[in-house]
Amino acid sequence: MAPQTPLLDQVKVPADLRKLEPSQLRQLADELRAETISAVSVTGGHLGAGLGVVELTVALHYVFDTPRDVVIWDVGHQAYPHKILTGRRERIRTLRQGGGLSGFTKRSESDYDPFGAAHAATSISAALGFAVARDQRGEDNSVIAVIGDGSMSAGMAYEAMNNAAETTKRLIVILNDNDMSIAPPVGGMSSYLARLAATRTYRRLRKAAKTVAEHLPQPIHDIAKKTEEYARTMVTGGTFFEELGFHYLGPFDGHDLDTLLPVLKNAREYDDKPVLIHVVTKKGKGYAPAENAADKYHGVSKFNVVTGEQAKGGPAPSYTKVFAQALIREAQKDDRIVAITAAMPSGTGLDLFGAQFPERTYDVGIAEQHAVTFAAGLAADGMKPFCAIYSTFLQRGYDQVVHDVAIQKLPVRFAMDRAGLVGADGATHAGSFDIGFMGALPGMVLMAASDGAELSRMVATAAAIDDCPSAFRYPRGDADGVLGADAGVPLEVGKGRIVREGTSVALLNFGARLGEAHKAADKLAAMGLSATLADARFAKPLDEDLIRRLAREHEVLLTIEEGAQGGFGAFVLHFMAKDGLLDRGVKIRTLTLPDLFQDQDKPEAMYAQAGLDADAIANAALLALGRGVNEARA
Repeated sequence: MAPQTPLLDQVKVPADLRKLEPSQLRQLADELRAETISAVSVTGGHLGAGLGVVELTVALHYVFDTPRDVVIWDVGHQAYPHKILTGRRERIRTLRQGGGLSGFTKRSESDYDPFGAAHAATSISAALGFAVARDQRGEDNSVIAVIGDGSMSAGMAYEAMNNAAETTKRLIVILNDNDMSIAPPVGGMSSYLARLAATRTYRRLRKAAKTVAEHLPQPIHDIAKKTEEYARTMVTGGTFFEELGFHYLGPFDGHDLDTLLPVLKNAREYDDKPVLIHVVTKKGKGYAPAENAADKYHGVSKFNVVTGEQAKGGPAPSYTKVFAQALIREAQKDDRIVAITAAMPSGTGLDLFGAQFPERTYDVGIAEQHAVTFAAGLAADGMKPFCAIYSTFLQRGYDQVVHDVAIQKLPVRFAMDRAGLVGADGATHAGSFDIGFMGALPGMVLMAASDGAELSRMVATAAAIDDCPSAFRYPRGDADGVLGADAGVPLEVGKGRIVREGTSVALLNFGARLGEAHKAADKLAAMGLSATLADARFAKPLDEDLIRRLAREHEVLLTIEEGAQGGFGAFVLHFMAKDGLLDRGVKIRTLTLPDLFQDQDKPEAMYAQAGLDADAIANAALLALGRGVNEARA
């Protein structure tokens, strides 16, 4: 048998894909899956989700006239095959690298990415916006949102669907179900009935039956209506979505191109109300190591394609693991401690906590707003909730932090993982803003860990605070610092520490830049400038005595933080202005993240660009003294 001619090489953009025969799409999908595996083995990234939608991706670009027809991917974890088919194959091995392709959809990257994504449950709202804009212009292109079953646990998806049916008559939502088992098993009969429900003939018959039923006496009409609804529910499980005003089609096998193509073509013709197409897929499909892994290779480092073995991290424990171990220690002492995660048990370390205390661990799904208020309710009734949420995701629950926690002075403890820059995930996942938005709240205690030992003590500190909310931030990656005998001893609230004594320059660090600040102090010492290094520990309440001492005894004071402008440095400046310290001649500079959204790169490169590595810190001190090099920073 002669080898098949590669098809993927012929497809530069979706217009090329649409020149193929339907019978060729199976081969193309197989080649696309292999290319995705090969690329991610080199770059790392989110593999499982993309493998699960290979056939769906091919079908969408085959049936719809993209980019005129708009396809919006929720989150974007599954978009790597989409990128390969939309003119980016030659760059796919730059995925998540500095200067390379984003790991998510990004408007500035391609016309085939109409809407940027990285956080869950935004696709339907955005797609509705595109649909209404189309309707306003009197155009007729299709708009499609592809959303996963995990994202459907977020309330925003239902807010959008509730609004959609009364706002537009033409919108397609594809529910990619790969985990929750919303549907019964997809067999031959259910697949046949689901395809039947998508046809024009079925729709005409259904419409005619409804017309007849409306002329029947009311009791008979009601019985007929209920019978039709429940019979259809037994086949498709779609009554809930129908009640939201959508036509429900499915469930379908999301890997069966012979099913997907006619269903999508039929859905394209619906013009009386929005359509929800329910497809069942397998995360990690087609790559045995992913299919057999518990997480289906959701997020992977570089790996060996043949064996699936991933590159290992360093020997030091991650900050996330240090947090989990510290929380377990506190929970062993206090049975009121409970832990809450919003669909990120392994990402936050609460899988380890849950293994020890399953009855005290709560995963609320992708529902940060609910997580915060749920924690507030627990705190109001005497429990000690730790709400572990990535800094970037906590932004989604900020109103609840203000209204339900801070105003009521409830002792909810926020563990803010992934604070600062996060490397390959880029701007959408950077924890840049929490210092400012949490520090702005009256009564909030806000801490930042400079190493693993400090983080361990901050967990103990938060556990001991029982009269107000508290938060502590820590970065992604390995944690420095050896845990000592005081690992479980709470810190004195609002008190920093002197790490290194000096005379000329004061470096006041908040967070995990302490190691780089140490190196900067060494560089300054080599130039004859003695530097004091202080670890603030708290942004709120500030250690005012420490700040007064540093301002009084040094010519230059630098604040250093892994956060945006308006954070720790701003708090220090505000205090110094109020206290009159700015009138006494000290030269103060605030080192923060730059006023831009930084694209993905290696973390060390990103911090150098931000002006927060040792060289930049030392240079900032020299500039304040009139001796540095005034380098332009991005």
